[in-house]
Amino acid sequence: MPEVRVSVIGTGYVGLVTAVGLCEKGHHVTCVDTDAAKIASVRRGVSPFYEPGLDELLRHNAGRLAATTELRQAVRDTDMSLIAVGTPFAGGEIDLGAVRAAAGQVGAVLRDKPTYHVVVVKSTVVPGTTDQVVVPLLERASGKRAGTDFGIAVNPEFLTEGEAVRDFLSPDRLVFGALDAPSLAALEELYAGFNGVERVRTNLRTAEMIKYTANCLLATAISFSNEIANLCAALGGGGIDVADVLRGVHLSKYLTTTGPDGQRSSPELAAFLWAGCGFGGSCLPKDLKALVAYGERVGQRMPLLRAVIDVNERQPEQVLELVRKRFPSLAGVRVAVLGLAFRPGTSDMRESPAIPIVRRLLAEGAKVSAYDPAAQDEARRIFPNGTIRLCDDLASAVAETDVAILVTRWEEFRRLPDALRATGREPPPLLIDARRMLEKTVYEPYEGIGL
Repeated sequence: MPEVRVSVIGTGYVGLVTAVGLCEKGHHVTCVDTDAAKIASVRRGVSPFYEPGLDELLRHNAGRLAATTELRQAVRDTDMSLIAVGTPFAGGEIDLGAVRAAAGQVGAVLRDKPTYHVVVVKSTVVPGTTDQVVVPLLERASGKRAGTDFGIAVNPEFLTEGEAVRDFLSPDRLVFGALDAPSLAALEELYAGFNGVERVRTNLRTAEMIKYTANCLLATAISFSNEIANLCAALGGGGIDVADVLRGVHLSKYLTTTGPDGQRSSPELAAFLWAGCGFGGSCLPKDLKALVAYGERVGQRMPLLRAVIDVNERQPEQVLELVRKRFPSLAGVRVAVLGLAFRPGTSDMRESPAIPIVRRLLAEGAKVSAYDPAAQDEARRIFPNGTIRLCDDLASAVAETDVAILVTRWEEFRRLPDALRATGREPPPLLIDARRMLEKTVYEPYEGIGL
């Protein structure tokens, strides 16, 4: 397999996982970031964020992975640059500030670089961004022409935080959006070691659109499930449980297949068709908002996706309603919030439903303790100065609680019923399952979304 020298600009979840994954496939990679602390951490073989398996790969590939704050040297010494900087949603559209800065800086290096270089956009950007924003910046700064003097491509990522290393090394698809044949050939060379993986070869704008469409589908499945859950709960004494409803839906031939041995299996999409307290993270919320804003900017309303956002933003309030069923006034009520990261397997609290849940509890006078296996440091930043009591383990979080709210599906929280019983409190604390992770019969008193 040919070895490619790659510079990856941005060492967040996408950039660093991509860099280390490419090293694992035999390439030499230089990570670039303006944050000197992140670069120092990477050089030590320690990830700046929690992601299972990443530290091990950092150490294993120490000989192939470099890290620097010097973008110019990194681009000069490599054949290809991957732009993997953040694109947050702000002011009614995605913020392309970091993308623009990276494109301008890379272009300035290309002005003096004698060899052909391919620039690949991995950041999530709305359709048209690469050819209408990135290419002009590169051409202006370099004095060269895309498609003639340098290559340009779009290669979106499909990484799930907490499973990102696995997702990169064993992808379900590779999307190659290329301006021209040489740019496409460069991507084919970069991913030559990914045998048997389906490849979608297309143009720049379609590749950009594929990423948004994939994320919007997942978000829609979640909000659909939550809207059904809220209807089930609103029916009151009807005895309808959304968990039973969705189990019945999952058995459809569209969501479950039966193998030759008679064993049934479900695609991973089925996991998104489940009720809970809403989605969060660095991708789904901002990508939905960005695509809705983009559609409206070009004259195409997006009512379905706007409704997906609305359902999600209201969902944390469903959790508070479950608390109020037993405690009409939350003043002085001791509440343990279990799980702060937006999903298990990560320390990322961006857009986590735990944040509005905690803030609403505090606003109504509750005394909040919290525990998360990975997100404690991030929680201290978001809730500073002792705003909430952060605990080191599950037992201490629930030791004196009146209500325990399961917010994140960490496997450790399957022990929650036993932990609550071990407190010996009378009456026993209320368990609110905001993810419908536990069977409703394992503990009393139990309340759950959609029950």
